[in-house]
Amino acid sequence: MKPRHFIQSLLAVVLLISTNLSWAERLKDMAVISGQRPNQLIGYGLVVGLDGTGDSGGTNPVSGQTIVTMLNSLGVSIPPGVNLQARNAAAVMVTAELAALARPGQAMDVTVSSLANAKSLRGGTLLMTPLRAANGQVFGQAQGSLVIPGASVATSLARTSVNQLSSGRIPGGAIVEQAAPEADLNPLIEFNFHKADYVQTKRATEAMERILGAADVLPIDARTVAVRVPTDRTQRMNIMAQLLELDVQSTMDLAKVVVNARTGSVVVNQSVRLAPFAVTHGNLTIRVQATNQVVQPSSLSRSRPMNQRNDRVNIDQGPAGQMIQVDEGASLEQVVRAINMLGATPQDLMSILQAMKSAGALRAELEVM
Repeated sequence: MKPRHFIQSLLAVVLLISTNLSWAERLKDMAVISGQRPNQLIGYGLVVGLDGTGDSGGTNPVSGQTIVTMLNSLGVSIPPGVNLQARNAAAVMVTAELAALARPGQAMDVTVSSLANAKSLRGGTLLMTPLRAANGQVFGQAQGSLVIPGASVATSLARTSVNQLSSGRIPGGAIVEQAAPEADLNPLIEFNFHKADYVQTKRATEAMERILGAADVLPIDARTVAVRVPTDRTQRMNIMAQLLELDVQSTMDLAKVVVNARTGSVVVNQSVRLAPFAVTHGNLTIRVQATNQVVQPSSLSRSRPMNQRNDRVNIDQGPAGQMIQVDEGASLEQVVRAINMLGATPQDLMSILQAMKSAGALRAELEVM
């Protein structure tokens, strides 16, 4: 598929989605319950079983010291001063996320990343690694075989690799040892919305009042609504299940245009409107042609033939620019259609949007990344 046809198909999908300016969303998709959040865990461990692609010695004694400490803990004595250079082992950092309300015995996925100069962790096995939270307490234990998505091929003269080989994952490679601290059964629960919007908060409050009553729903600000629920666990679960499945009419986002100057991508949301304006687009093509010419010396000269470079610069304005006029209150479909009629590239589109914003024709916030 040609890039231009792909862009047109993508824009058609965007325009189809944007026809409905407002839709209903579940409360669980719009907000989170205050206090019920995941917790990050981290640990330092050792990966063994590598095929000579582990940490190298010399100026990197980290893995050697780790191996000595591990062997001492298992009852194997290593003479002092011995510098182990085990190329089949690598020091790694292990990270995981303890889900909200996780209980002991549940499994967690872990990410294992090389800490030193290991070339690859493919085929390695992570030894038992304690996972700690920010308070230093151990909440999980990780161990297992790594899954590395990349591959590498090397010869004596060349080497190539696909994807990253110094990091991988262990699906279900950690076990929760203790549950995260759980908040008390407070009769007040706060719903924190993902975006601050007074209209959306008002609609959510009205939907909650139909279940709990107006006296038990307290809107705090544009992002937070507090509700009063029973402290009995069974009643509390039933009420929370009803609240989280509530359908709340969503509101339109603020008009915004996001431009990525590095990749040339431009995203325009459905709320963008335009004032009356006209825009033209012209093409300039600069061609630099260089030719080499051998200059022969005169018959009376003893000089050798010389190479002379001739440069020629041409500027081609291309076809005449087209003037496109857009009426007031144009929708996203009209905006995209008008700019596409100009045959603009993503870089040209960024320049046009910036000029429209400066002229006051673009009624949206323009963010350049």
